[in-house]
Amino acid sequence: MWVPPEDKDPVIMHASTRKKVGVFGAVCVGDGRLVTQQDDQFDANSFQAFLTRLVRHRKHGHKMIVIVDNARWHHAKHIKPWLKKHRDIIRLSFLPPYSPDLNPIERVWKLVRRLCTHNRYFATLEELIKIVFDQFKPWLKPNETLRRLCAIT
Repeated sequence: MWVPPEDKDPVIMHASTRKKVGVFGAVCVGDGRLVTQQDDQFDANSFQAFLTRLVRHRKHGHKMIVIVDNARWHHAKHIKPWLKKHRDIIRLSFLPPYSPDLNPIERVWKLVRRLCTHNRYFATLEELIKIVFDQFKPWLKPNETLRRLCAIT
């Protein structure tokens, strides 16, 4: 099961310049693998591109349930044909309003903030991006850290 971002997620990271970068993310709750995609814009096109990335990263023969909130790009008419075409391998499951804590990716974002950004100054946006994406690297493969963090018990 893949769990992608919600309204707040694409996680927005700020540097001292007030510039920002956003990241779509999904975590496989079964083995802890993380899939991310950096994007400057969050709309139906970028969300569909992220879903395409998820489909490429899925284990062969496995279906995905992608937990999303009710952001407007999750409901866009533009992605409905794509979802219909891929309905045998991917399905969106919408969270009830005002329940972002139910989305396991929120736990990942919280951990990233605690490990990488809390009480730290970044002189440039590039420095912030490097620190965060370096943290992502070990999580791109199955790992116990995210598996336990996002485990459904």
